[in-house]
Amino acid sequence: MKKREVKFSYLHLGSEQELKEGDALLLEEARRVTQFAYAPYSHFRVGACAQLDNGEMITGTNQENASFPAGICAERTLLSTAASLFPGIAIKTLAISYHNLNGKSDKPVSPCGICRQSLVEFQERTGTPIRIILSGMQGPVLVIDNAADLLPLVFSARDIE
Repeated sequence: MKKREVKFSYLHLGSEQELKEGDALLLEEARRVTQFAYAPYSHFRVGACAQLDNGEMITGTNQENASFPAGICAERTLLSTAASLFPGIAIKTLAISYHNLNGKSDKPVSPCGICRQSLVEFQERTGTPIRIILSGMQGPVLVIDNAADLLPLVFSARDIE
């Protein structure tokens, strides 16, 4: 028997003022597009903005549905948009923010499990790690260098070959 350990590191910044200019722009846009989220049930609006390898910027928002499992998170909306509009183009950096209409929006939140799986599979398809910036509408910011760090024992296409 061998005990194994998984660790990862990330940057913890006090606010968006500590981000590089390009990263700050992505976070600002992710915050702005939360207004376009359709979240009449949870009132938890999520926005995402990505910089692609070709220089394009795209956004996505969560879209809820009365049949709750039929909704889609902002991250997966963005990934679908990227794959549809720019097939095969990698995502360099993805900023994710949220506006909680029922409470505070002042700390980073992390993508759900389905989104983590989708992010890792997208980056495996393009062969490029996705940097992730997480923050609320204000407050601390987390920067993670590789989406795979959020899902260390990922189930992937390699497992079903």
